[in-house]
Amino acid sequence: MGRLLTKEEWIKRNKLKNRLMSISAFVLFAVIIVSTGIFVKTLIESSNTNIASDEVVIQTLSNGIQVKVDFLSPNPYSRPQTELKKVNGIVIHYVGNPSTTAMNNRNYFESLAKKKTTSASSHFVIGLEGEVIQCIPLTEIAYASNERNADTISIECCHPDDMGKFNEATYDSLVSLVAKLCVEYDLKEDEVIRHYDVTGKKCPLYYVDHEDAWIQLKADIFDEIELVKEELENAVDATAE
Repeated sequence: MGRLLTKEEWIKRNKLKNRLMSISAFVLFAVIIVSTGIFVKTLIESSNTNIASDEVVIQTLSNGIQVKVDFLSPNPYSRPQTELKKVNGIVIHYVGNPSTTAMNNRNYFESLAKKKTTSASSHFVIGLEGEVIQCIPLTEIAYASNERNADTISIECCHPDDMGKFNEATYDSLVSLVAKLCVEYDLKEDEVIRHYDVTGKKCPLYYVDHEDAWIQLKADIFDEIELVKEELENAVDATAE
């Protein structure tokens, strides 16, 4: 048996024990704080990365339509995630599949990752009820406009029949969407073009066969641009007051 400790030795031992416990608790607390900080920092950086790569510029159109964001899965056939470094124009297309919906066409682009038969996609698809789906972030290219993929935003429009003419709901959403994008990227009238103007393909069909309809469409877009700019100016003035 060891010898019995004196009162003074017991006191010293308890003080040492309490000190060691305090140090251990402090070290554990510090480890938890550091670990939590690292986790939060990683979470914030991840969140910021997603915001940057999945940029959504347009949310609500002038006709009240909400833009639905439903990005394609990254893949080599419809969303290669190649950086869109500069926007020099907007290219308007028609889907070429009468009576199909915006979601039908969005899902077709998505299916190409498995089919691997061709490459195709668009930043936006506008449906027969004016609904708008954004398929590709505006920081990435889409496979829609051949050699202009690298510097343009593409918009596919649904149509009710083989003529390819957009109905009123589709037309109104297109005018609003293009106008807002033109203001956002400071684009001029000659920078809104048809797929036809890039490759000679009859797309959007009705607006190639009927040049007057194309001229009217552009006129309506640029009338809308003036309204968008006026709204922005009024909003700035209201904020200043």
